[in-house]
Amino acid sequence: MTNNEKIASTQQLVIRVSRMGLSFSSTEEGEVVYEDYPLKSSISIAANMREALQSSPILHQVYRHVLVMVDSPVLMIPSDQFDERLKEDYYYHAFPKKDQQLLMFTVLAELSSVAVFPVSKDLRTVLTDAFDNVRFVAALTPLWHHLNQRNYTGRHQKLYAYFHDKFVDVFSFTQNRFKFFNSFGISGYSDAIYFMLAVWKQLGLSPEHDELFVTGDIPERDTLKAELDQFVKRVFIINPVGEFNRASVAQIKDIPYDLVILYVKGL
Repeated sequence: MTNNEKIASTQQLVIRVSRMGLSFSSTEEGEVVYEDYPLKSSISIAANMREALQSSPILHQVYRHVLVMVDSPVLMIPSDQFDERLKEDYYYHAFPKKDQQLLMFTVLAELSSVAVFPVSKDLRTVLTDAFDNVRFVAALTPLWHHLNQRNYTGRHQKLYAYFHDKFVDVFSFTQNRFKFFNSFGISGYSDAIYFMLAVWKQLGLSPEHDELFVTGDIPERDTLKAELDQFVKRVFIINPVGEFNRASVAQIKDIPYDLVILYVKGL
């Protein structure tokens, strides 16, 4: 093992897998190194990963741990209703069943919930063959924990909207539990506004006093906020750079907000 490999072996590699792409990150001398890997749409995500293993320098080092953050459709189940033996029954009651995928789950103890999500069987095989000590988690785990803590600030009820990978996740918390959680595919900001306001109405939130927090890869951010301001008086855009005191990881171009939280706050 070379000196560089000895240093790298103390680190954790983070692989983020989404419906839109792959990214790889780790830390070197206290700074986050991030690579956004462009996918070839003509081949599977597993085949893309195989090619990345051959071409990406960050993957050529030795790591003690590999954390795989999987951004795929999530079924959120209250902990007291979850039975691992029935996870397929739960999940495929809500989502279409697909071949060649495994169901995994992340226990969200602080939220009394379990997030069930699918992973490509081939991708899992590629990663477990390439690395030791591979752990799979729902990609938004650090974000859910962080925003639940934010929920304790102030007196008003809060609704959150997180934009990523051409989806918007809309959720709300009450007493360390999810009050609402759903994910919506969007083609633009107008779709997102429709879904956010529909959830706002469903939860009976006050347009005068309650708060809507929006973050992530927001399409046409200024226009979206201006439209929302017509219906909800307290709309806030979360800027990771300002939120985390200009932490260097928050300034990396195009890095997902959930990944920023992972490096700033942990899992």
